[in-house]
Amino acid sequence: MMENVHGKIEKNYLKEFLPYFIIILVVVFIKLFVVSPIRVNGASMNPTLNDKDIMLLDEISYRFSDIQRFDIVVVKEEDEYLIKRVIGLPGEVVEYKNDKLYIDGKYVKEDFKHKETFDFSTTLGKDEYFIMGDNRTNSTDSRVFGPISRDKIMGKTSLTILPISRFGNKD
Repeated sequence: MMENVHGKIEKNYLKEFLPYFIIILVVVFIKLFVVSPIRVNGASMNPTLNDKDIMLLDEISYRFSDIQRFDIVVVKEEDEYLIKRVIGLPGEVVEYKNDKLYIDGKYVKEDFKHKETFDFSTTLGKDEYFIMGDNRTNSTDSRVFGPISRDKIMGKTSLTILPISRFGNKD
């Protein structure tokens, strides 16, 4: 009789705690492989992003889709993570003339606010991306350290979650 009672108690505990265990596993899986929080460090993405904004890094989308021009991405550059905007894609000639973007000689409209961009021109290799901060006069980006390879892009981000007053999509 006692063995039967212990068996029922064990089954009840298992039944009660199994959903919580599954939830914990799902949250850990999502954190490790799908999204994770990332903090904006500095003013290089002003006015789009502010210093100390907390965003969600989407680490899985680029496994199923290509990196797009103007995506906001997180790049691992040496020992730090940078949040920048993709301006140039592999194989393109990226130019700024009179604060206007030209890709392969054709004008491309930018539908986001950014600071003045001084003239330059660069040609990207087959696995190179050109990234820049929106605060063009105060951003260490591909103009300084050169184009980046695909393997340095950790994922994309566009959703600011904190502070609550800035909650929302920023692309």
